[in-house]
Amino acid sequence: MIDTSVTPPTGAHVFRLRGSTIELVVGDITLETTDAIVNPTDPLLSGAGLVNLAIQRVAGPELAAVCRAELRARRPARLDAGDVVVTSGFALPSRFVIHCVAPRYEHDPAAAEVALERCYVGALRAASALSLGSLAFPAVATGLLGYPAGEAATVALQTLRHELAARPCPARIRYVVFGPSMLDVYLRAAKLALS
Repeated sequence: MIDTSVTPPTGAHVFRLRGSTIELVVGDITLETTDAIVNPTDPLLSGAGLVNLAIQRVAGPELAAVCRAELRARRPARLDAGDVVVTSGFALPSRFVIHCVAPRYEHDPAAAEVALERCYVGALRAASALSLGSLAFPAVATGLLGYPAGEAATVALQTLRHELAARPCPARIRYVVFGPSMLDVYLRAAKLALS
């Protein structure tokens, strides 16, 4: 349910559901001070994509080195859409980065929806496994990967609702989006999924 009595100085829209506070805010994911941030990445953890590149740039070269080592340890040396890997945050304000392989929408929208849901479920479960109190998501897959923003927001917030009903999740979950128009999209989806 939406909490209209609280509007934090950050300009966030706040919802409360099953013991968690969900915040929707315009911002820069690399500046978040949550325990972890989510990095929408590619199957090679390469730093391709605008959000991924920004996260790797701020985290420093250690993050790229750890990602390369993670891939070398896997056979085959690539991840599938929806897979999740956790690393340190290095120079980021967040202690951890939860990398999720974001799906490309245009190839197969139905498979993309399943993979996007896996990204959110995997990130939430990884945060819970680490006993993290807070987690921040960007608008996963809505940029260069072409996922329509309204559909992506719906998947994000409905998945969160289902996870909150099924198991403990971080007490504070933020969706950090770029620009007021994307915030409006996420706010509309939140009002349907979380109210």
